[in-house]
Amino acid sequence: MRILILVIIIPFQLFAQTYKPALRNVNLWTLSGRTVETIIENGKDGIKFSEDKGPGLWLLKEYIFSNGTIEFDVKGRNVLQKSFIGIAFHFQNDSTYDAVYFRPFNFSNPDTARRSRAVQYISLPGFYWDKLRNQFPGKYENKVTPVPDPDDWFHVKLIIADKKIIVFVNNSTVPSLEVEKLSSTKNGQIGLWVDNGSDGSFANLVITPAAK
Repeated sequence: MRILILVIIIPFQLFAQTYKPALRNVNLWTLSGRTVETIIENGKDGIKFSEDKGPGLWLLKEYIFSNGTIEFDVKGRNVLQKSFIGIAFHFQNDSTYDAVYFRPFNFSNPDTARRSRAVQYISLPGFYWDKLRNQFPGKYENKVTPVPDPDDWFHVKLIIADKKIIVFVNNSTVPSLEVEKLSSTKNGQIGLWVDNGSDGSFANLVITPAAK
């Protein structure tokens, strides 16, 4: 009987449990740098950041993420230098975290150089976008494939596998960005993130940890 129980239980332990935190449940989150309002838009039940200076963060409490998949829907706007929207992960404190974010105003920009700066990886405190662009041009930012409507919702799938970070948009099988993680952190909190001058809307956050 003991052997039979082990045979039944062990396979189920190979699968990690998916977590879908309610974005509207304020008890699950810590807010910094912004105000947020709850929204229901185009069938999406989520939150919207106010526009302000500096970064804004809606940080998930009491949940530590290491490797796996993070998916969410996000909406910015097609206004130059006014839409920096994405997600922070392996968050340690307000100045130490990794993030992937988008610049919707560059999605379909007629300037090809700007289009190649549509999605960005950063690692704070040592590697902000300007340092990465100057020292490693084109390595940590890229165009987005397929090109979303810059004023509409789009879907993001972020895979983190140890040092590998891969970003997919709108269920494409072609990555929009694939980079090596720059920080040494192996786990931390997850937060919805906007940067200087940006508002932004988020919905349908789904976190699937890698099976151990």
